[in-house]
Amino acid sequence: MGDCGSCGPSGGGPFSEGVELVEFVAHAHGGGVRNSPIPDGGLTAKCHGCGAPFVLKTFVGKCPKCGGVHAVSPPRCDDPANIQFAGAGYKLPEDR
Repeated sequence: MGDCGSCGPSGGGPFSEGVELVEFVAHAHGGGVRNSPIPDGGLTAKCHGCGAPFVLKTFVGKCPKCGGVHAVSPPRCDDPANIQFAGAGYKLPEDR
C-alpha cells in the first residue's frame, strides 16, 4: 500500500486542520487528489479569510475574491464545516 502521508513522517493526514490539511491534500497521492472534483458539484463555502461566498469545486481551491487557499479531504467532503483554510498569505508551491 502506498504512503499518502497519513501514516508517514510528514505527520499530516485527512483529519488534520488548517495549513497542515491543505498541504496534505495538495500532495496526497502525488498531487492527484488536489484538482479532482468534489462529488455533487462541490461544497458551498464561506472564505475563512475574507468572508466571501464561493463553491469549493476541487479538493484544494482558492477563494475567487481574495485567493485564500482552502481544502477538504475526500473522507470528509460531505460537510462544508470540514473545509480548512491555510491562513492569510499562504501560497501554494506553484504560486510562490
